[in-house]
Amino acid sequence: MKLCRYGPKGDETPGIVDADGHIRDLSGIVSDITVETLRTLAGVDAATLPLVGGERRYGVPLAGIGKIVAIGLNYRDHAIESNLPIPTEPMMFMKALSSLNGPDDDVMLPKGATHGDWEVELGVVIGNTCRYVDRAAALEHVAGYVLVNDVSERFNQKQRGTQWSKGKGHDTFCPVGPWLVTPDEIGDPQDLAMSLDVNGVRMQTGNTKTMIFAVDELISYVSEYVTLEPGDLLITGTPPGVGEGKKPDAIYLAAGDTMTLSIAKLGTQTQTVVAWRHPRTGEAA
Repeated sequence: MKLCRYGPKGDETPGIVDADGHIRDLSGIVSDITVETLRTLAGVDAATLPLVGGERRYGVPLAGIGKIVAIGLNYRDHAIESNLPIPTEPMMFMKALSSLNGPDDDVMLPKGATHGDWEVELGVVIGNTCRYVDRAAALEHVAGYVLVNDVSERFNQKQRGTQWSKGKGHDTFCPVGPWLVTPDEIGDPQDLAMSLDVNGVRMQTGNTKTMIFAVDELISYVSEYVTLEPGDLLITGTPPGVGEGKKPDAIYLAAGDTMTLSIAKLGTQTQTVVAWRHPRTGEAA
């Protein structure tokens, strides 16, 4: 199944995407898309549900995400372009829940941002509680997969101490979606093509097969240190091609830029970058 939440921000309606790519209304069956409702939706025939017409905004495709656990430097060439050692164990950090954003919503740079950057990533939605999970059983705990842009402000990430979350958790810095795709439609999560363009120019091209630590290994590893609960989001690293790694000069995001990213079977996102504005007054930085 390809599940989604569509409509105005904060007032999304649950939907399912049919074989022709059209949204069908699920509100007559479930009130929202959560890990718990996935069981209710098993076996639903999308073609029998009401068709949703017109252009619709996609929201984050899962309600009630509990936490976002992220993995850094999980592609060898990305570690090299970042001038950092190849990890011998997964590098973990957290992104704030307040960074969650619809897949096509604007990405807002924080005040004074100078080093905004992009990262196309495979996201894993946890379906069952994970504590000390064996790698061999890890994928049994997956509810689905999503496309994620792990937007970063590199100066805040790397020049203001060692806390990566400073540059990763800004508002709008975690676009997710457009769909939550169940494992039966994904097959092998280690064979998914990935790409990201900025202003129509290809920046990242990769494949999840080149991860240093595979999805099953990451779930097992993280569950040793953090209990993963149903609805948690694990994002798994990015391939090479980020802005800070460009040669001879780094490229960073500016207001007016457009990012377009995709992962095979998980859809496409497009975000416009905007300058910071006060959330209530609209006043610019």
